[in-house]
Amino acid sequence: MYVLVVHNRYASAQPSGENKVVDQEVELLRAAGHRVEVFERRSDDIAARSLLGKAAVPLLVPWNPGVRKELAARLRAERPDVVHIHNVFPLLSPAVLAACADAGVPAVATLHNYTQVCPPGTLQRDGRPCTECVGSAAPLPAVRHGCYRNSRLATVPLAVSLSVNRRRWWTGVERFFCISAAQRDVLVQAGMPAERLAVKHNFVPDPDDRRAGAGEHLLYLGRLAEAKGVRLLMAAWDEIAASGGVGVPLVIAGAGPLEREVTAWAAGRDDVRCVGLLDPAECQKAIARSVAVVAPSTWLEAFGLVVVEAMAAGVPVVAAGHGAFVELVEDGVTGLLHRPGEPASLASCIRRIAAEPALGREMGQAARRRYEQGFSPAVGLERLVEGYRTAIAGRTESMGGSR
Repeated sequence: MYVLVVHNRYASAQPSGENKVVDQEVELLRAAGHRVEVFERRSDDIAARSLLGKAAVPLLVPWNPGVRKELAARLRAERPDVVHIHNVFPLLSPAVLAACADAGVPAVATLHNYTQVCPPGTLQRDGRPCTECVGSAAPLPAVRHGCYRNSRLATVPLAVSLSVNRRRWWTGVERFFCISAAQRDVLVQAGMPAERLAVKHNFVPDPDDRRAGAGEHLLYLGRLAEAKGVRLLMAAWDEIAASGGVGVPLVIAGAGPLEREVTAWAAGRDDVRCVGLLDPAECQKAIARSVAVVAPSTWLEAFGLVVVEAMAAGVPVVAAGHGAFVELVEDGVTGLLHRPGEPASLASCIRRIAAEPALGREMGQAARRRYEQGFSPAVGLERLVEGYRTAIAGRTESMGGSR
């Protein structure tokens, strides 16, 4: 099978789960003998543009005619079996769908977040869940509240794109891959075509490092942002410290808008270590040495890659009890779920898992089994190829019916 992957890579200054998923799927498919090529743009390249070029970027978000022309020409020349679309913001745009239609090539798309129904894709505003724009043809509340980067001006291109391209997405993609059942439920309720929405969890490569002992720290690994629950974690950890601690430090790995705040909070403490961005090998080692990985997101995560990475290493997770985490983590079996947004509940779960090493070992072993059954490369490949074949068959049938 020849697959052309379409992706706008996120800026490299901050960790991107989407970039990681795309790279891992490309590698997985190639290792299985499929031909995979990539059509991409990089957000890093925006910085090198002229002032006029930078000013034009928002105009390209709803529609980039140059991309349509370039991609359509490539599709006609190379004739891939299927196009797999990931992120199209900000430089590719939904024009990639028109290119697929122009060349008559079926398209599938992985929905990594909620941009189909929410301009910033988070279903969150002011640190709380928000669904004001879900089901609305014109997502005006997002503009009014400045939901993207706290800016009405920056939100406008996303809102326009969602509004004018909604029908194009919903009819131009043969198969959408939802990365959790929780995400699919939200999208179906928003009116997306249920028959085109399939659940395909992200997979995680089998790590070289797995936990051998009880672990030597609690680990937060991810973007340092409000939606990821970083402030919630700091409040919970302060509560833990005030009552004597749990005997192991908290390691915080990552970068993001709250980095300065987190660094200042951790300064001078011997129970917290901020280690910044880690490379993939360092991430694996940090996870394998953990008592537990903490994922306290306040937004409704569509998946949660770090949760599955922990499971693969035989490490239990303490996660917020909402969104996709509820289907990834079996409470009391593969990890612990805390009440979302509540520091006291998060602190209680951390204390429990740190105080009971035997429970942590049992949960870690159960987490590893769960990984092998649902999130291994073999399972990921099977579901990926099945989705491609369904899309190709669907396109063939629709073309046959139109004759």
